Amino acid sequence: MISTKIADLINHQIAKEQYAAQYYLSMSAWFYAQDLDGIANYFRVQSKEELMHADKMFDYLVDVGAEIVMGEIPQPPHGFFSAKEIFEKALEHEKVVTKSIFNILKNANDEGDFATVSFLQWFVNEQVEEEANASQLVAKIKMVSDNPSALYLFDQELGQRVFKPTEGN
Repeated sequence: MISTKIADLINHQIAKEQYAAQYYLSMSAWFYAQDLDGIANYFRVQSKEELMHADKMFDYLVDVGAEIVMGEIPQPPHGFFSAKEIFEKALEHEKVVTKSIFNILKNANDEGDFATVSFLQWFVNEQVEEEANASQLVAKIKMVSDNPSALYLFDQELGQRVFKPTEGN
């Protein structure tokens, strides 16, 4: 049985994941407006991944018989100024999500809630990957943002990304 405290933390995380989906969709819209459809695609796929994370947590709460309380999702920013700014904000956001996941993990561990600790391990691994990818993309956008030909190739590269639901969902 999961404690109310841990269930509340996961419920809040569901809302954070849904907010992240909206945030990335807002970033995607900015890139579409700049005719950078490949980068826009990258952020749309990222948005879908965040919704998948929320669904995964929702399903976990169902499985453990916890009460599910859908939280409010604030409107994400939309007035971006540059591609570099957006990639930097995406990296910052992933760090915030990582910290939040770690907080749930710490609390579950403190309570001896080994089922939740085990469940969260997937998210820990996912966040390591998310932060590494976001950091790499920040480095790349810094290299290419002032070079139209390089930006075109970067846009083409990110346009190849396809949403792949993880196994077990």
